[in-house]
Amino acid sequence: MITIIDYGLGNIQAFVNVYKRLHIPVSVAKDIEGLRGATKLILPGVGAFDHAMQRLNDSGMRQTLDDLVLNKGVPVIGICVGMQMLAGSSDEGELPGLGWIPGRVRSFTATANLVDLPLPHMGWNDVLPVPGCPLFRGFEDNPRFYFLHSYYFECDQQESVAATASYGLDFSCAVSIGNVFGVQFHPEKSHHYGVALLKNFAEL
Repeated sequence: MITIIDYGLGNIQAFVNVYKRLHIPVSVAKDIEGLRGATKLILPGVGAFDHAMQRLNDSGMRQTLDDLVLNKGVPVIGICVGMQMLAGSSDEGELPGLGWIPGRVRSFTATANLVDLPLPHMGWNDVLPVPGCPLFRGFEDNPRFYFLHSYYFECDQQESVAATASYGLDFSCAVSIGNVFGVQFHPEKSHHYGVALLKNFAEL
């Protein structure tokens, strides 16, 4: 069962609609009870890092999610701010992240030569997957996805990078370690590329 974590942020219904069109069972969890039976988890997110982390922490689901992901190995994918929440911390806020993938979320403007870069990074961009990442199985070269963000994930280890994109600099737009995945772009807004990626995640 694909379970979408609803802690008050993210376009939940868009993911539900994709999986219903694919005839893949999907549910929405707003509390611990809703997480029962989850075999895959989607962590969406929009807005500011601290606000998202506070909403998740206040949802009552945080401890159960840690257990499902870290102890029981349930695959999870973070989307947009949901990906950033996988990190240990963010330039955007003060609260600690989930820490499921070692790294820090950085502002594009933290790099001296990018202080005048137009933000947010918004629109379609080519993505370069790392060979072997199962999220991009069967993809043609240079798939395109829709982005809307001002921060990016800086991994502690290069092997955590699952795909890169370029906007002022080459940055990690997808990350993975074991059963934990994250994408900075919005697959639910990325037409056939996004549908294919969400289908691949369901089939892990």
